[in-house]
Amino acid sequence: MRKSDKKRSSSQSGPFSRVPLKWLTAAVALAVVATTGPATADGPGPAATPEPTHQAEPGYGAEQSDEPGVEPTPERAPTSEVSWLSFPGGVFAVDSLGHTVRYRACDGDTGRVADPDMRVAAGVASGEVTVEGRSYRYRVPLVGRSQGTLAVTRRHHPPTELTGVVVTSPQPPTDPVAGAELFPLSGQLARVVADASLNPSGVTVRDLSGRYGDQQIAVNGALRPKAASVIKLWILVELLRRVDCGQVSLDDGVLVTPADVVGGTGQLQFETFPQVVTLHRLAQYLIKYSDNIAANVLITYLGGFAPVNALIDSMNQRSTILARRMLDSAAAQRGEENYTSPDDVVSLLGAVWDGEILSPASRDLMIGFMREQTLNTKIPAALPPGVPVAHKTGDLPDASHDVGYYLIPGSETAVAFLTAGPMETGDETVRRMARTVYDFLVTPTEGAYEE
Repeated sequence: MRKSDKKRSSSQSGPFSRVPLKWLTAAVALAVVATTGPATADGPGPAATPEPTHQAEPGYGAEQSDEPGVEPTPERAPTSEVSWLSFPGGVFAVDSLGHTVRYRACDGDTGRVADPDMRVAAGVASGEVTVEGRSYRYRVPLVGRSQGTLAVTRRHHPPTELTGVVVTSPQPPTDPVAGAELFPLSGQLARVVADASLNPSGVTVRDLSGRYGDQQIAVNGALRPKAASVIKLWILVELLRRVDCGQVSLDDGVLVTPADVVGGTGQLQFETFPQVVTLHRLAQYLIKYSDNIAANVLITYLGGFAPVNALIDSMNQRSTILARRMLDSAAAQRGEENYTSPDDVVSLLGAVWDGEILSPASRDLMIGFMREQTLNTKIPAALPPGVPVAHKTGDLPDASHDVGYYLIPGSETAVAFLTAGPMETGDETVRRMARTVYDFLVTPTEGAYEE
């Protein structure tokens, strides 16, 4: 469902009332500060580097008024250090602190380019860079959901004017007052995280329905455990992006050989090779069965780690990296590991949902694959039977994750539940977080804090 298709009726949003200030204070006070660095690879290695402190981020709120009948006045949306402009067929990323930009679209990729003359004023980054005969003149606000512009000029050609929505992480809410109604969930999740003594945990939640003003909340959203199979979402998005560009077709076939066979999760390992497998089946199995052979074959097909990491960089997702293939224990022992964070996962899921990185057809296909997920011992197991979800799991001996979409009509939500530490207790922590979110969406009044 694209953002323009959302139903924002009063029946979805609930009563439009002012949220007590004590709820906002409690949401931040109960947030757990992340002090755990990246989960280490198997075997001895360097000590984990502590992550920056990160509290529950309720986003920008509203100024409170003591006058009867006066609704809160929304504060100005905060600026971000990094943002990216979404336009048909591509993105233009801006780092206002590092003064770098990146253009990545169907017609090419500049890589990260320094722009020492970048101007940053009034919450807008602007400038012009030239790469290989092309000039990129940009004006990109550093506030999500704003409108940005990009003019691409080639020699002896008129400029191509591109406009689009600016994406930040998190995106600011569309309605801060409605968004404040989601804040009590932060405290509930913080208590679950605090109880998980064996499993450093992080969770990020974004409203996609408009019921809570598209608000995002997080507890330890910057936690950076091993990504496990959650990294397969980025592999799929990069493949589907190329489909949208017309560079490949899902009907194309790829030769899979006996040398490609690995164990772990998946179905392809039980088939006979060599054989030609379509990109469609590889993409479907990548998610539906979390197929490790499909993941490794697609990494090779896409050109290795670099293109997937280019996708990640173009969306300014700084905690995520693809650094090894599935079940490559030798690489893991060398310290080559895949990582991500709850905030980065929801950044990807939100961009997919909003049609900012994939076409509507590719978005629907991806979510359809996630709805077919066969590994259902976490989010689905925590919810009542029949609750519609689309999700992707990740499992390692020292990591347990589940991420995806709650597809409850009128309460569609993106979620990322990530844990480090023993997988068994991590599974239970994920289930507790998943149920906490569900119960809040179904009975939000139970999210109120006690005095």
